[in-house]
Amino acid sequence: MKSMGRRGFLAAATVLGAGAGLSTYAAASAADGNKTPDKTPDETPDIYLRDRDLPFIGTEETFSTPTLLKLNSINKDHIAFLEEIGLADLGARRIGDMDAGGLNVQILSAHTPSVQNVPGRRGIDLAYRLNRQLVEGPIAKYPGRFKAFATLPLQSPEAAADELERSVKEDGFLGALTNGHITKKYLDHPEFEPVLERAVALDVPIYLHPGYPADDVFKIYYSTTRSQYTKEFQPYIFSGSGYGWHQEVLIQCIRMITYGVFDRFPKLKIIIGHMGEGLPFYYKRIIEDMGEPTKSSLKKPIEQYFQDNFWITTSAFPQTELLDLLLKFISVDRVMFATDYPFADIKAQTDWFRGVDLPREDKEKIAFRNAEKLFRMKVPVK
Repeated sequence: MKSMGRRGFLAAATVLGAGAGLSTYAAASAADGNKTPDKTPDETPDIYLRDRDLPFIGTEETFSTPTLLKLNSINKDHIAFLEEIGLADLGARRIGDMDAGGLNVQILSAHTPSVQNVPGRRGIDLAYRLNRQLVEGPIAKYPGRFKAFATLPLQSPEAAADELERSVKEDGFLGALTNGHITKKYLDHPEFEPVLERAVALDVPIYLHPGYPADDVFKIYYSTTRSQYTKEFQPYIFSGSGYGWHQEVLIQCIRMITYGVFDRFPKLKIIIGHMGEGLPFYYKRIIEDMGEPTKSSLKKPIEQYFQDNFWITTSAFPQTELLDLLLKFISVDRVMFATDYPFADIKAQTDWFRGVDLPREDKEKIAFRNAEKLFRMKVPVK
């Protein structure tokens, strides 16, 4: 693969990294200068003045480290891009962006695919070190501002289950986050039942974040032999944040339902991001077409699992029409705010949500109360 210049990376807002890229809203704000930090209250559109006192918990907020950047990046240009947007910053820059947008808490998760595809002792040790780096670093330095999802060495499922338990009980982590397939297997595979069983026993959720497809899937669905269309990593963005990631997560969710994961683990809690990864659009189609084939194999109607076992975040999709559609099918009690920082602008998204026309009670649920309940935590008082 040919290297690309820094300018190319910075121009590709949805580049490769570990998030959904800049939202349409954020891109438009950057283009027209409609960012409220530079405006006085008299100049700020009324829509952004609603609910200025609303606290926020960000439930999908990404970080990296020098080790992870080397492990999960394509080349030096990619690393430079991720460093420039602040992915590895867990200090003053990140706190400043949170304060500017009114984001009280970030729940941190490691840059996809984290260490889940690193086998054996190396993967186990890397996961432990990453988790401890958060505890000894930003969580200790900025009390109350950061929580975290555990990084797990999923190629070693028993060790992953043990690390989940250790990080929850000893370090106060809120659950775990996974990134797509684990060497061509999803969480419905019998190998991962120790992890699911431990999550249920600990009563903590697992966040299903996207990951890049397996090589053979990538070649069939996303690659091309026409070199003029592979510049600036077009096939990789296509398979990732540009489209493929979102389908990949939704497929995993449907697999988990239809292949009986929630019948075996009825109290398992799963979170998905990006306004449902396409679920609002496909919801009726899924339950109508999959309802009959699964009637005799599942214990409940297929739609009931979406209501009983899933929470959905708004990460990087500050689009009111999608939120409205999501709330037609999923209870407001199961929707949580997220930004997907640093791949999306915090203030653009908190301003968007403040302007959403929902009852104050519902806005509080999405902004912070549902997260408080699910994670058994409280927004710190400033």
